[in-house]
Amino acid sequence: MITTSNDTQSYPIPVATAPVPVPDLVKSPRLPAELLKSTIFLLKRLGDLVKERAVPELVAAGCNPYQHAVLTLLGEGAADTQAQIADALGFDRSALVGVLDDLEEQGLIERQRDRNDRRRHVVSITQEGLRTVSRRRSVIGRIERDFLEPLDADERDQLHRLLLKLASHHDPRYAGRKGSGSGS
Repeated sequence: MITTSNDTQSYPIPVATAPVPVPDLVKSPRLPAELLKSTIFLLKRLGDLVKERAVPELVAAGCNPYQHAVLTLLGEGAADTQAQIADALGFDRSALVGVLDDLEEQGLIERQRDRNDRRRHVVSITQEGLRTVSRRRSVIGRIERDFLEPLDADERDQLHRLLLKLASHHDPRYAGRKGSGSGS
């Protein structure tokens, strides 16, 4: 059992606490210059921050990020098998089944046996699924605009192009895709 101190009171054992809220960080000491020079560190930290801020808002709006990714993929006109969806989005195939179960319960997708291979299911989006994607886009757009607020439109587009270039280099699923800008 981990406690805040061992048998001797003079030797406290540090215990991890909940993350410090961002406003409280302003009072904290500055980060080391070496970390501020590291693009990888900044990407990781910004990823953590956007997740920390966005997920609660998305959940409050009834928008599970995994469900939204599936609906967005299907909303582009794809009627894919479960395996193709998992591979396209980089999701674990077994974990995707639960996401699809939830979406199907909500009437946002339909699954049907593949006529050519009865072992597979073809997944398609319903009209309600399309309406849901549209509503969620506004929530996600607002979150993105708020997070990128310090950047002007040209800087947002430049950042998006550079991130897409990096993503394309490291993951073939991004290659050849034309992003439409930062979404703002």
